[in-house]
Amino acid sequence: MADDGSTTNGRPWPDLPRELADHMRPHLDEVADDMIQEIQTRVREYDRPGDGSYSGTLRLAVERVLHYFVDRVADPNHDPGPVVDFFRAIGRGEAGEGRSLDAMQSAMRVGGMVAWRRLTEGADALNVSPRTLGAVGEVLMEFQNELAHAAAEGFSQAKAAVAGEMQRRRKRLLDLLFADPPAAQEAIADLAAAAHWPVPRTVAAVALGRHHQDARQPAFPPDVLADLTRRTPSLIIPDPDGPGRAKLIDRALAGTLAVVGPTVPLMEAARSMQWARKTLCLVQRGVIEADGGVIRCVEHMSTLILFQDEGLITSLAELRLAPLAHLRPSQQDRLAETLLAWLQSGRNANEVAMRLHVHPQTVRYRLRQLEELFGDQLLDPDLRFDLEIVLRARALLADNAGERMIQPAREAVGDSGEVVTFRRS
Repeated sequence: MADDGSTTNGRPWPDLPRELADHMRPHLDEVADDMIQEIQTRVREYDRPGDGSYSGTLRLAVERVLHYFVDRVADPNHDPGPVVDFFRAIGRGEAGEGRSLDAMQSAMRVGGMVAWRRLTEGADALNVSPRTLGAVGEVLMEFQNELAHAAAEGFSQAKAAVAGEMQRRRKRLLDLLFADPPAAQEAIADLAAAAHWPVPRTVAAVALGRHHQDARQPAFPPDVLADLTRRTPSLIIPDPDGPGRAKLIDRALAGTLAVVGPTVPLMEAARSMQWARKTLCLVQRGVIEADGGVIRCVEHMSTLILFQDEGLITSLAELRLAPLAHLRPSQQDRLAETLLAWLQSGRNANEVAMRLHVHPQTVRYRLRQLEELFGDQLLDPDLRFDLEIVLRARALLADNAGERMIQPAREAVGDSGEVVTFRRS
């Protein structure tokens, strides 16, 4: 685009005889007719016999270009602003109509070809030297580039504005889907239509690790709603259980800390996000292991249930694990680990030994200690169920920087005692 009236694309216009403009002016209407006819013949998008307004716009554009070109030949300092703005507006209009710039650029090439043909045909009558004719051709091509650049600039501006507005609508749609209480179904449907988002039957929410807000945004499929500016960067994935969708999700989220919530009906998207956030929190605490891949809530439901109310599980642990409270932390850990393995292995001491990679005699020694500590509680199925719940939660927390659900009450006693086995219920 011209930097000022005397340059094109940063280079000065060639020095042209000013009288050339006077020779061109009387022929502008005739040249305009030729250009319009050639454009409509060779660029089918511009051949609209029944559309008078479109033909009028084409003529206006051609005439503006021709008159401006001649004015620029007469005065290299002639203001390019109006014609440049006009072509920016054309570019914005093409974008607004959902068209590319291909047809317009083809029309400009055809128009330039007609203009050059008329110039060369009249060169002898104008007594123009080959050098001057070459300079005029250079100016003509540079002028075409200037107008094409202006149209492309307007096109890009319009596309960016549309994309920005569409993104705002999609973020607002995401807000509505996560609202508590839920937004009206009609409001969601209306905004989905405005955001060009086909309403799916089911969705899954995704919670992303915080550090991804500042990283390069992953390339999500176009039907995924995304807002990485939220406190918890979030997505909504339509039809997550459809054919090939799981692999598509995994590829899009590769390399990110991402938790996919359960699949739910559209109007329950907030519930899916609630569970995704809870799972993400447990992952960040180390309770749920992040193995580098996408984490799915449905694979950790029992852990989520355990930690749904940590105050409640802690109170239950204090009650059921009270017999261990007076022991040293290291003793608590050994006995709690042994008791959980015993409960999970059908109360088989040999299997416990294999699970814990210790000698069976060591296991029996520990089991005798547990029987002395817990007594008849180990014979009650309901109490064993409670114990397994709190011991599972304790084991998960123990993997996370040594969190404990019970604390020593006083100085611990030794490990002395006779080797015994539990009585079977």
